[in-house]
Amino acid sequence: MSNTYTQIYVQLVFATKGRDTKITSSIREEVEKYICGIFINKGQKVLAIYANPDHIHIFFSYKNLQITISDLVKVSKTESTNFINEKKLTLNYFSWQKGYGAFSYSKSQKEKVVNYVLNQEAHHRKKTFREEYIEFLNAFEIEFKDEYLFEFYD
Repeated sequence: MSNTYTQIYVQLVFATKGRDTKITSSIREEVEKYICGIFINKGQKVLAIYANPDHIHIFFSYKNLQITISDLVKVSKTESTNFINEKKLTLNYFSWQKGYGAFSYSKSQKEKVVNYVLNQEAHHRKKTFREEYIEFLNAFEIEFKDEYLFEFYD
């Protein structure tokens, strides 16, 4: 009997509602661990995650093809929003913006992307989230309209 084998690496990027800087350093690790748990429960393997104050990067090995990336993002946003609000990790109501970016990588790029995600704090001292996100879209040759990007206030 034959089997199905895959090796797909994906980096997800999505932002907080209103680009509010709600993921403070005091809750960052707890939020990251919770989201990693969501991915594990959905049969995925997180290789790197970094929750910036106003957006998150999740680099994972897409293993369980029974769930679409879109559904994985939806579940992650919904469950993490509920977790943050139920535990009152932020002063006011927390939620994620609509939309996300999903970018695929080859195995040869894996280490570079892991390092990129884990070094977000240093990276954003040089580049805004808007600059970073537009660079992704251009590098992956994704056509876009400014009015359909995340809410940017930089």
